[in-house]
Amino acid sequence: MKASNAFKDTIKAYLDKRASEDELFSSTYKKENKNLEECCNYVMQCAKAGGCAGYSDDEVFGWAVHYYDEDDIKNIKPVNAKVIVNHHVEPEKSQHKADNMIIQEKIKKQPKKKKEDPESSEQVSLFEL
Repeated sequence: MKASNAFKDTIKAYLDKRASEDELFSSTYKKENKNLEECCNYVMQCAKAGGCAGYSDDEVFGWAVHYYDEDDIKNIKPVNAKVIVNHHVEPEKSQHKADNMIIQEKIKKQPKKKKEDPESSEQVSLFEL
């Protein structure tokens, strides 16, 4: 199975950014015997070998960088696996979620009202007036 476009785009965006910030990696990233398709296959192979259902961004991006760093990693075949990328979050929704979290925190911090004992209540009845 080939890596999805969303997966490739996420890996490529990270590698491009890293190459623009790191001169040493920039030269490594330009190796002619390396390509994004094989890099994504290598990452998927590492994930499958790890046996976990999910991995952190650092682990995934680390494998991608490792692929470019090591010259002996080559001819990686596609892995039969499904990849879910969780990086595309709409700003409005994430802000709304943050607002909700703040509201929930405020509600949690409010002191709880104690139940009043009906006999000790000093409430006046309309019939008593």
